[in-house]
Amino acid sequence: MKILITGANGMLAKEVKEKFEKGNEIIATDVAELDITDERAVMEYINNLKPEYIINCAAYTAVDKAEENYELADKINGNGPANLAKAAKVAGAKLVHISTDYVFGGDLDTSKDYKEDDAKAPVTAYGKTKLRGEEEIEKNMEEYYIFRTAWLYGVGGNNFVKTMTKLGTTRDEINVVSDQHGSPTYAKDLTNIIYQAINKKIPYGIYNATNQGYTTWYEFTKEILKEQGIECKVNPVTTEEYIEMMKITQAKRPFNSQMSKDKLLNLGIEIPEWKDGLKRYLEEVKEYEK
Repeated sequence: MKILITGANGMLAKEVKEKFEKGNEIIATDVAELDITDERAVMEYINNLKPEYIINCAAYTAVDKAEENYELADKINGNGPANLAKAAKVAGAKLVHISTDYVFGGDLDTSKDYKEDDAKAPVTAYGKTKLRGEEEIEKNMEEYYIFRTAWLYGVGGNNFVKTMTKLGTTRDEINVVSDQHGSPTYAKDLTNIIYQAINKKIPYGIYNATNQGYTTWYEFTKEILKEQGIECKVNPVTTEEYIEMMKITQAKRPFNSQMSKDKLLNLGIEIPEWKDGLKRYLEEVKEYEK
């Protein structure tokens, strides 16, 4: 298969490239080679290339900065997917797009989780622009997969696991938010979900795609430190307490990012537990840093 991967320099795109390169022709582009916000350039590039699949890993993901840079975030997260969808349809390609839990309101009772068809009610600029991206794809083509993920981490670049590891080894105690719930998701596992979906040719549509199981940032931190044998006291704090303590202003974070994976599981897609993903990530980091 000929596969175009956009946002090639990002953490997820690197995993996708590595997973798909065996037996496939991979063309990986970043903004220098293909600006997904340029409709004409996208149409021309994809029509000439004629890939079988386009995997869009390009996104504006700075949640707080999106509040001040709405126009830029909307251009990348809204216009970009629209342009790719239009071009994919003309070229006869299928589109794979990565979305987010932020399309939901995030205030669902934590005894429940979000299903794909639940009402969308984004409260941040980031969430609103990502929802528009989803809607543009749905409006402009039929053969697409949209995978909503959350709490993503992986090798390369900064991530929550790396930050907590560093803090745990340099401080006696740390304060971590304990009232936000979700599924830590290893980039390799999200990539494998995408790989399985394409190879099994599951029905087109929107899917929640995170590791299995739910936790909080506080419990996640404790597991990160425990796995590495790091001795550090972890204090649970509320989001409100954390904001006050750190003297920061930030976009609203979802209290509930729990998304049901039943739709994928019922189609035979294998999804590992988040603790299992964390163990494998820490092993990979050891190899990576050798």
